Amino acid sequence: MRFALPFAAVAALVAMTPDLLPAQPKGAKTGPAFEETPFGQLPPTKDEKADLKVTQYTLVGRSGAVVKCITYGAIVTSIRVPDKDGKYADVALGFDKLEDYLKGHPYFGANAGRSANRIAKGKFSIDGKEYTLATNNGPNHLHGGKEGFDKKNWRGEPFLGTTGPGVKFTYKSPDKEEGYPGNLSVTMSYTLTDGNELVVEYRATTDQPTLCNLAHHSYFNLAGHDSGDILGHQFQAMAKNFTPADDTLIPTGKIAPVAGTPFDFTAPKAIGKDLKAVGGDPVGYDLNFVLDKGATERPELAARVTESKTGRTLEVYTTEPGLQFYTGNFLDGTNVGRGGAVYRQYGAFCLEPQRFPDSVNKPEWKDRSNAVLRPGETYRQTTVYKFGVVR
Repeated sequence: MRFALPFAAVAALVAMTPDLLPAQPKGAKTGPAFEETPFGQLPPTKDEKADLKVTQYTLVGRSGAVVKCITYGAIVTSIRVPDKDGKYADVALGFDKLEDYLKGHPYFGANAGRSANRIAKGKFSIDGKEYTLATNNGPNHLHGGKEGFDKKNWRGEPFLGTTGPGVKFTYKSPDKEEGYPGNLSVTMSYTLTDGNELVVEYRATTDQPTLCNLAHHSYFNLAGHDSGDILGHQFQAMAKNFTPADDTLIPTGKIAPVAGTPFDFTAPKAIGKDLKAVGGDPVGYDLNFVLDKGATERPELAARVTESKTGRTLEVYTTEPGLQFYTGNFLDGTNVGRGGAVYRQYGAFCLEPQRFPDSVNKPEWKDRSNAVLRPGETYRQTTVYKFGVVR
């Protein structure tokens, strides 16, 4: 078990060791901190060198906010933030035990990769060469396949930076894993800042042309993970357009205005207001917004959510051109989360910044949403989930 240095000592040491500072002795009372504890053991695999130990990292911010994450899937298991009265609650769906994650779940707190979202019929071509991936979502490939990044045990390194505690995760995806070409080296990190921001950063390089489209997949309920549905949450997306999709949620290739449709959240609107008009099986939102700002070098505001009873707010800032908005349509009560909470339909929402779904098969989107990564290039994404309150 490790604890971080008190905040007063960070400034003096960060110049010497900016990525990983020495741990503070147990019993420290002040300042942002991290704690490292065991979270379970993975079942044996054919790879005798595989690290089967799963570690949990608890990040404690200066304001008292707490984020927990584990090496398995680099999953965020818990996010505790205050409401307008200073009362803390967990606003992210998740489990208490590793066994529950291993049983299968709809990507709670996970990181989707190599390619987030859907690829039509699990096929794509780069430079005229066709590749075939697993079809694990009806006829299509979803979130990296049957054993995507959400099911890998990443290597974690906790750190204290100038803005707060964090964890750096690394994973090397071998050539042909899940059918993807090239060896892909991925680094991602979570940082919990003094301003109650969860900063998610991705970097990746490859030795062959491949796909790289990563996305964070936490499920949020600002009233609390065990508080019922999110249909009363007020949602606003900084997007005048979206990508229409077919019945299997593969985009048609068109970019259409949200005006006059149930997808219009250009002004704050209750998530449940036009839900029935959305259709789908099951009914609910599961679409990609085309963000007005497009792809950017620095994170720009993409969405804002407010929950009136608690006053909690969530703003999402990202460098990505697209934002997948999902309202937990497939949650059906079979997942029992922390403290025995039953996660039912519309019990949470997801905001997943990413490149557009199936963009590798849409040449008309190349300038807006390029998901192909080549040797010598570096994939970069920064997304910020900023929690606050209104009174």
